[in-house]
Parts: sequence; structure tokens; C-alpha cells
Amino acid sequence: MKLTLSTLAVAAGLAFAATSLSAQAETIKIGVTPGPHAQILEAVKPIAAKQGVTIEIVEFSDYVVPNQALDSGDIQANSFQHAPFLDNQKADRGFKIENVASTVTFPLSIYSKKYKSWNDIPEGSTIAIQNDPTNGGRSLLLLQAKGLIKLKDGVGFKPSPLDITDNPKKLKFLEIEAAQTPRTLDDVAAASINTNYATSAGIDPSAIILTEDAKGPYVNIIAVRSVDKDKPWVKVLVDSYHTPDVKNFIEKTFKGSILPSW
Repeated sequence: MKLTLSTLAVAAGLAFAATSLSAQAETIKIGVTPGPHAQILEAVKPIAAKQGVTIEIVEFSDYVVPNQALDSGDIQANSFQHAPFLDNQKADRGFKIENVASTVTFPLSIYSKKYKSWNDIPEGSTIAIQNDPTNGGRSLLLLQAKGLIKLKDGVGFKPSPLDITDNPKKLKFLEIEAAQTPRTLDDVAAASINTNYATSAGIDPSAIILTEDAKGPYVNIIAVRSVDKDKPWVKVLVDSYHTPDVKNFIEKTFKGSILPSW
């Protein structure tokens, strides 16, 4: 009789454990832009799956829709943007979205198919930059950091071409959607292109004529809705991303063009 009761107790315990595990299991949709962010999430997926969280990766072709989709609940998280961009989106659009973890840094670079160095860029040339305030501003700040233009004092992270106070080469700026900047390279002297879009477009890194320093404020992040930030799956997602396996994947795959930032 004791054996039977023990057996029943074990069986009941196993059933409870199975029910608890089932209750903890989650399937979450994470928005990314094509290229490195999607590749890194593929490396995160099996690690999260071992902890009961199934990741479905949803790719978006621009920088605006992923936050709209997250705010509306169509996806549960996104991993594609740096913190200043999210702050700008929240201020402009009222999104109730939170930064829950740092991921990687993509040093912004300026590429050219026509010229081997910035010094070769002729006076009056057209430079393509992103048309969203944060990334376009970042491009102008890169040019200022290299001593090539000057901007008004106090412009913060979102200067525009209207804020340029000194432009020795009399450069013209073509503002275009970030995802489309690689396509301008045949038509402009140079283009500022976010690393993920340059990688997706197969642009040779040898075309880089200017690049940001490795350290800066533009660390990419994982974002979730404010109402979800304390849910267990968020911790699983972050912990799965912040693992030595994922760090090694980033370092071996991208060879320094993308840097782990945790």
C-alpha cells in the first residue's frame, strides 16, 4: 500500500511539474530588421527554447514599423534600434515601450563607391544620409566629430542639415529612408549607411571612408511594451541573449564590425 501511495504521489508530482512547465511556456514574436539583428536572434532562439520560450522572428524593412507593431501588440518585443532612436520615437509618437537590455553596437559608417578617402570628395558633392532625425543626426555628428562640418551648439542627438554652421566643402545632403541608403551609392559621392543595411546589401567594408569610434551612446537594445517589462519571458529573453555563446557568435560572425555591448 505504501508503494502504491508513493507511486501515486510521484505521478501526481510529475503531472504537476508538467502542468507548471506548460504554464510557463511562451511563444513570443520579436521584430527585427533583416541582416545581423535577425542572425543574432537565430543564435538566441535555441538557448531561450531550453527555458520554455519559443521565439518567432518577424522581419521589417524599415525603422518605423517595428515600434508601431510592438506598441499595438502585434509583436511582443523588438531588437533593431539604439536607445536614442527609441527615445525619439516615444517622444514623437507616444509609444509605451521600454528599453529592457543592451545588445550590440553597430558603428555607423560613410561609404563611397567613387572615392577611396574622404579627402577625395569634391567640393559641392552630395552625401546621402538617413531621413529620420536620430540616424540622420548621428551621421551629421559623425562628420562633426571628424572635423568636416560644424553644428550649432546644443543640438543634442538630432541635428539636421539646417543646423550646420560651417561646411567647408559646401556639401549637399540627400535625406532618404535609412533602408534605401545603400541604393544611393551609384548616384552620390558618399552615403551614410547603418551597418545592418550595409551588411544586408552586401556592401564591401573596403568602401568605408569614415566610421564612428567604437564607444558612444548608440548601443542597440531590446524593447518591450511597458505592461510586459516584468513578465518572466522578458528575463528569459534577456538572459538568453546575454550568454557567452551569443557573444562568441557575434564576435566570430561579424569580426569586429558589430560589437557585443553587455
